[in-house]
Amino acid sequence: MLPEKLPEDSDTARAASPPAAASVSGLSKSFKGVRVLEDVSFDVGEGEALVLLGASGSGKTTILRIIAGLELPDAGRVFIHGRDVTDTPARERGVGIIFQSYALFPRMTVEENVGYGLRIRGRPRRERREKVESLLELVHLTDQRKKLPSQLSGGQQQRVAIARTLAYEPQMLLFDEPFGALDAQIRVRLRREIRALLRDINVPALFITHDQEEALELGDRIAVLHAGHLEQIGTPEEVYNRPETEYVATFLGAANLLLGVVAPGRRVELGAVALEAGAEAARFREGQSVKLVFRPEDVRVSKSGELPADCNPLANGVVEEKHFVGAYERLSVRLDLVARAPRPGEPPLYEISEAPERRLGVPVIVTRAKPEAAATPLRVGERVTLCLASFRVLPNFPLASERGGRVH
Repeated sequence: MLPEKLPEDSDTARAASPPAAASVSGLSKSFKGVRVLEDVSFDVGEGEALVLLGASGSGKTTILRIIAGLELPDAGRVFIHGRDVTDTPARERGVGIIFQSYALFPRMTVEENVGYGLRIRGRPRRERREKVESLLELVHLTDQRKKLPSQLSGGQQQRVAIARTLAYEPQMLLFDEPFGALDAQIRVRLRREIRALLRDINVPALFITHDQEEALELGDRIAVLHAGHLEQIGTPEEVYNRPETEYVATFLGAANLLLGVVAPGRRVELGAVALEAGAEAARFREGQSVKLVFRPEDVRVSKSGELPADCNPLANGVVEEKHFVGAYERLSVRLDLVARAPRPGEPPLYEISEAPERRLGVPVIVTRAKPEAAATPLRVGERVTLCLASFRVLPNFPLASERGGRVH
């Protein structure tokens, strides 16, 4: 069931968050008359990993370049540990950048790459040696110290790049699509290694990526960008389970969307179906057009019509497609729309035309874990009853303008 009380956005909750190590305030930027950022503001806490997530052209790389000092904003300010660095040269900001290409020196060994910045800064030989030794141990590359970059795997090269950046003792780390050049299996392993490393060194980090899974695994918080606007920022759980806009719901994972209208009694009407929506519906006026948003894994399926007590009944429907996808099963279920009286002993059903060109109903995607799918197998064409363990009600605005109706 949905909680009646929404998460608090109070002074107490804000006080519990870590202090800001870096902040951007009101960033706006245009290139050749095209607006790529519009009034973007957020903080990165001490020791926090914040992920900027967005599609190509969303503005995430521009934000990274502005923080690094490689671009100047048209408006807005950048602060690092409380110091306004908006007009400070890149080399004086204390920011370390790890690019996708790593940019290692090909003719230098691992230890020479790591110590290069210390050498050109004139640090004493003993200090350099001790620093390089500690960093190689930190990134688990002590036994690779004499190798050239060409003799290392992509993941090892990434760790060399991080160690080289940490040698400067940066106040903040910026990661520019750091895993894009690696294959899927190495990417997963390296994400976990980098996350553990960041916890050890306690340096705030900002990642940019378009990979949703990467964002969920790496970030203490995720900031979702769309067309230069900050759509939502929060923990992975908050952004995934309580999206504030349709864009966030559909970009960060799979989501079903059903058009509805807010009805009396905190309900949402979806055709012939009236769904008890509790506090979700209470945020809107009666008669307001809304969208019901729910994740495929939050749908429960019953062949008998018996539903869990903590699940909100949705509708009945017909299983149209069934796919085995490794750890789970994916179903396409077409929901019934027009009510009819049930026969004796039958759960409430709804009339649906079987002619494809006249078929009524709305298809939704359902995922079931392998144990559930094995315990209660379903066939294509079988009728089922659906309920929702969790859902979100959002205003029915077109994507381009839905920021004006954002739910707080």
